[in-house]
Amino acid sequence: MKKTIRDLVALLPFSHTVHNAQDRLDEVIDHVTIDSRTAREGSLFVPLPGANVDGHEFVAPSFDKGVTASFWKKGTDGMPSNGVIIEVEDPEIALQQLSKAYRDSLTLKVVAITGSNGKTTTKDMIASVLGVKAKVQKTKGNYNNHLGVPLTLLDLEEDTDISIVEMGMSARGEIRFLTKLARPDFAVVTNIGESHMQELGSRHGISEAKLEIAEGLDTSGTLFLCGDEPLLTRHMDDPREYAVKTFGRKTENDLHSSAEEMTTTGTSFQVNGYESRFHMPVLGQHNVSNALAAISIAKELGYEESEIQGGLAAIELTPMRMQLVNGKRGVTILNDAYNASATSMKAAIEFLAAFPLEDGRKIVVLADALELGDQEKELHLDVGRSIPMDEVDVVVTFGELGGWIAKGAAEQAAERVHHFEDKKAAQAFLEETVTAGDFLLIKGSRGMKVEETIQFLL
Repeated sequence: MKKTIRDLVALLPFSHTVHNAQDRLDEVIDHVTIDSRTAREGSLFVPLPGANVDGHEFVAPSFDKGVTASFWKKGTDGMPSNGVIIEVEDPEIALQQLSKAYRDSLTLKVVAITGSNGKTTTKDMIASVLGVKAKVQKTKGNYNNHLGVPLTLLDLEEDTDISIVEMGMSARGEIRFLTKLARPDFAVVTNIGESHMQELGSRHGISEAKLEIAEGLDTSGTLFLCGDEPLLTRHMDDPREYAVKTFGRKTENDLHSSAEEMTTTGTSFQVNGYESRFHMPVLGQHNVSNALAAISIAKELGYEESEIQGGLAAIELTPMRMQLVNGKRGVTILNDAYNASATSMKAAIEFLAAFPLEDGRKIVVLADALELGDQEKELHLDVGRSIPMDEVDVVVTFGELGGWIAKGAAEQAAERVHHFEDKKAAQAFLEETVTAGDFLLIKGSRGMKVEETIQFLL
């Protein structure tokens, strides 16, 4: 966003009062932040209450740094006089309503993405493909919640052609709120896993929450679903105003893949309706499905086959998502440690098991997958049981729930399964065990920081 204070105030769809503006209404705001540490000249600072401190305490110091303007909660004492203040009922709600008003003023296309796994990877893929011939902006980092989505929308430049907005949630109603802010032209649901089972109770509950993303679509919009997931396609015949298209491995999907081949340089595959094979520098069968989501949207927008090929070939994923790393000691590491659920663990293990390895051993390093609710022990046990011990040489786990993975795997080959209560013990074991030629998969929830177990190899 790049607006004068005058134009920004005119955009506000709610009651407000401007203070200390005087002759400053023509100053430009080109940055919106909720973090005073990133505030600068040209920023609109949005002070929010924190666990230990109120953001209003940083408004005056931010003005001293050159910040252009700040929201201020009506009725809060200590309003500073050294900068432009826009007094509002609630700064958080003001941020959200401003983002919607700004998005509504733009003529760009918006792609919204949600799903239990693969949101960020799919976002990166869609951005790479559509970016071949359009100006694309995508969600930065994990700005995918009730604060991150508004900031993503307000970060859009007026000449951007396509915005790709990632949407996360932990409870019903959250995706509905976000999609109505963003008003997407296209919405994607990548899959349904077990993340947030704790809050939503079941995979069915998760699917209902994810499908809220369609509520932001208008009559010209399209919802893209992974058609391999029955929980997503069960309402395909329900009346609706928007279009629905599917992607996946099953041939009944509108877009489906076949003849997948994986090497150390990436994955190639065939797609119905296209003559040539597609190649991407990304590993994992599950990522073929994510790529199909990107191809589906590109097809809808009229991209040529060669343009889609070029975009897939140029993909650069966010780190720690099926990231292949050449480590010390001649070891190869598949770093998929950004996050985890039972479903994504199984997908990564399936890839490792099928990967052709001439020398060395396949070693799986797994930790807890969090937020799985009452079924967490059973889900971890099932992950362990799913490990094909005829294809995997060593299993290393740590953490309380990691112990259930070890228990499941030990049913097949207990002598090759090693569980540790803490990360340091697991790391010590790996330091003694890993040798040249080994291939390690590391995966666990973000809070477990599994990547720390193999720092000695990086």
